[in-house]
Amino acid sequence: MRLGIMSVLVVNDWVEFKYLKEALDASDGNLASHIKALEKNEYIEVRKMFVGKKPQTSYRVTKLGKKAFSDHLDALEKLLDNR
Repeated sequence: MRLGIMSVLVVNDWVEFKYLKEALDASDGNLASHIKALEKNEYIEVRKMFVGKKPQTSYRVTKLGKKAFSDHLDALEKLLDNR
């Protein structure tokens, strides 16, 4: 789930919770717990605002998050190359 979240955020600017939920076919609770872990590690930034009277939460990847994602992809590629 976290790899999916990061994959979406790396190629987009700000992404709304609702979009992530639909794109990843996740429940609110499952998605929220993974987002919280990514936020704790400072891999993502959270923006909360109101659109009219409705709350809207959006996310974007941080520089640290981009580096961690890139490093993870590099490690996966090395594993595949060593097969």
